Amino acid sequence: MKYLTVDLARAADAHPNTVRLYETWGFLAPAERGKNGYRLWTVDHLDQMVFARRALHGVWPGRRIRESALALVRLAATGDLDTALIMAREHAELVREELERAEAAAAFLERWARGAEEPKKDSGAAPLSVRGAAAAADATIGQVRNWERNRLIDTPRDARTGRREYGPSEIGRLRVIRTLLLAGYSVMAVLRMTTELDRGRTTGLREVLDTPREGEEVLTAFDRWLTALGAQQARARELTALIQARIERRGQFPRNP
Repeated sequence: MKYLTVDLARAADAHPNTVRLYETWGFLAPAERGKNGYRLWTVDHLDQMVFARRALHGVWPGRRIRESALALVRLAATGDLDTALIMAREHAELVREELERAEAAAAFLERWARGAEEPKKDSGAAPLSVRGAAAAADATIGQVRNWERNRLIDTPRDARTGRREYGPSEIGRLRVIRTLLLAGYSVMAVLRMTTELDRGRTTGLREVLDTPREGEEVLTAFDRWLTALGAQQARARELTALIQARIERRGQFPRNP
């Protein structure tokens, strides 16, 4: 059975132009042409269009996941479904690792807010300079300065010299900021959290990280990182199941010529 472009578009809840673009970008194998020049698609194309749309539609949670999904869709379009199934499982593992990293960073934040991750205080130790603070937080001076410009931390200054002084509390906060940003949370999400922290909140900070405030413009998946990764994990599982189903159908029925 042959399908028209509009049939693929309807099956994937997309516009016909999207089907044509997917063919151009390698997300669909080239279609044969009828005598009238119209594209004629097979059931394999139909399955691949649904698969590609499911993989590509929506917000991307990070470059690594995006590149992995694009490679998966292009490979599946070649018809090498056995290898695509292996890649789909690798893609799901990548998403799982990203989610695990984000969860670990949120857990570190919660422990720190309870005082469990605070650096040991030495009553005789002098406050650190920005260079020393950056080294203690495993960051660069430029990163620390940037976090201060973005109001993630307000460092006290020496009354005489005006220089910033970093004590144990500031060092701990810098470590938390670095951990969260490396795990994928946006600067806006971290600022949302530190604002609540400065208001005296020490519980529920994981939810604050993942919940934009009323009126806050959500620009990227990183502004709701845990939610975005959770949704992507469900999507990765679905993609694996879709390829597995295509393999099983191919074993039951011969491929369309």
